[in-house]
Amino acid sequence: MTQPPPPPRQPPQQGGFGPPPSGPDLGKPAQPPQQPAGYGYPAQPPQGAPQTPPPPAGPPQTPPGYGYPQSPQSPQTPQPPAGYGYPAQPPAPTPSPAQAPPPNAYGAGRPAPYGTPQPGYGYPGQPGGPGGPGGPGQPGYGYPGQPPTAPYPPQQGPGGPGGGDRARRNQLLIIGAAVVAIALIVGGGFWYARSSGDDGKQDTAHSTGGAGGKGDDKGGSAHGTETAPADPTAKTLFQVPLTKVADQVTVTGSWLTDKVYAKTGIAEVVGYDPAKGTKLWTIKLPGPMCEITPHTTADHKTAIMYEPAMATKAKPSHGCSQVAVIDLDAGKKLWTKTVKSGDELVNFDNITLSGTTVAAGSTNGGAAFDLATGKVLWSPKPGDTCYDAGYGGGAKLVAVRKCGQYGSRQLHIQTIDPKSGKVLSEYKLATGIEYASVVSTDPLVVGAEVGDSGKGQGVSDLFSIDSGTGALRTRISIPPDRYGAKCDGITRIEDCVGIVVGGDKAYLATAQHDAGGDSIAQTNEVVALDLGTGKETGQRADAGEGYTVTPLRMDGQNIVAYKEPPYNKGGQVVGIDGTTFKQTVLLQTSADDSVRDLVASFPVRYGETLYQNGRLYLSQRYISDWSSSGQKYLATAFGVG
Repeated sequence: MTQPPPPPRQPPQQGGFGPPPSGPDLGKPAQPPQQPAGYGYPAQPPQGAPQTPPPPAGPPQTPPGYGYPQSPQSPQTPQPPAGYGYPAQPPAPTPSPAQAPPPNAYGAGRPAPYGTPQPGYGYPGQPGGPGGPGGPGQPGYGYPGQPPTAPYPPQQGPGGPGGGDRARRNQLLIIGAAVVAIALIVGGGFWYARSSGDDGKQDTAHSTGGAGGKGDDKGGSAHGTETAPADPTAKTLFQVPLTKVADQVTVTGSWLTDKVYAKTGIAEVVGYDPAKGTKLWTIKLPGPMCEITPHTTADHKTAIMYEPAMATKAKPSHGCSQVAVIDLDAGKKLWTKTVKSGDELVNFDNITLSGTTVAAGSTNGGAAFDLATGKVLWSPKPGDTCYDAGYGGGAKLVAVRKCGQYGSRQLHIQTIDPKSGKVLSEYKLATGIEYASVVSTDPLVVGAEVGDSGKGQGVSDLFSIDSGTGALRTRISIPPDRYGAKCDGITRIEDCVGIVVGGDKAYLATAQHDAGGDSIAQTNEVVALDLGTGKETGQRADAGEGYTVTPLRMDGQNIVAYKEPPYNKGGQVVGIDGTTFKQTVLLQTSADDSVRDLVASFPVRYGETLYQNGRLYLSQRYISDWSSSGQKYLATAFGVG
């Protein structure tokens, strides 16, 4: 997100998690009938683009134990899972010791990374939300229909305009957590290391859920930029207190640059000093925030959506019609635009950013705007029988286009030109899949819940798609009793947690399971799946007894992950080497009761978790008046050194 700092005097070791360099402290089923094209581009892919239909829907084959490659996908009825501690299929050979990293790979005198591989586990199922998507009625936009069971109260937002695509949100027990993109900063007293051969240029947009930076279309540059500090012990930098509210309020949105930590409040966005927490600027909004995009440009501009007025008893929702671009460094709103369909304002469901195009989707169709001027590039067409429900941004722009009626819906996953909206390639999911999430646009990975196999997690299968041709590369079953990924593809097209993509691999958190032995604690892992074959690679990073690990974003071809702690330890941010899966502790919070309670009030699945160069920022996505919710702060920050 920021302009890169000068290179260090010495390059880091390959992998990116080495010690700081020496020197001074620097601080397809049958296709439906042809549908009319929308927004100036055809609904069908370019002539000659191959189409590879997905395998027949059916119960997914049970994957093997974690740490072993999966067997090829098959539509056949799966065999019963193996007992705990044993893989469901014969294991692949154990990697030879030659593949292990050399001793002291992260610097002499440093402790070994936490966790060593354990035998695979069969994981018990996780309880899901109530079944059955769709149906009439939904809450007003900007209010989740059903908050998570903890730490928020079982509270439903007020009713408002919209269609069946948002109704299912009322039935979910868990609210999706955005995986938030993070600016590149230089923390006080820390080197921001770059590998040799990196030209230092910045992408025009960044995404934690997508590819890990510049490089080939497989995602990610060769080396990461995060380095391990001499001492990862963190201190509390600042806390942002909550404002008392009468009802549940959306405060989704947090961004980080080298100059500012920006966080959404109640009908406002506030910029804070990233080290001290002092207010630098405030952008007041006429109504509450609806949605944001985690993507930002290289000069730190981003896009938001909000309501035109505050809620009242007579009108609890005014619709999410306002699209705006803000400058995070300057603390200014650059423009605000609305779009009409006929005589009515379009209420948007989601927003994203790709290059210099801002795109917003809805049940009425999608619209796009020029980032610099706000000029409308395309907008919904009355009478269009298909519509762009939403978009995935970042390196490329991908539309999730819906055709057909509920129950016989077909989703078209379209890579489109950000300037014109022209379809460059298209893949059609099987008829009957109602919702999809864009996990990454480059490489293109889409998550969907097939039938009710997602058990309320919003995703049961990943579709790895060639964005150039629209051909399906592979379909990967990720049943929620084995994997901890969660998506909200109902309206938040880019809202997945527990999964990141880079280096032509998907890195997933596994479901929690018993730690084994005499321990009564739970634990989980991060595992890698090849996006070309759909199989597990055998790479695994264990959370450790009592910890729960969640991948946050890519750092080159390495993974930055956050470990929620057990009752008697502090939380950790770790770097996971993308080749060896060796772990390095980048930051660790205190095990003191007050700090542990503070950390526990920001669960990663329901909040926003940002880490960059020695600083960790935790914040809420929703705040409530429920006195026992455990919420005391809107945001908090920790720093090393």
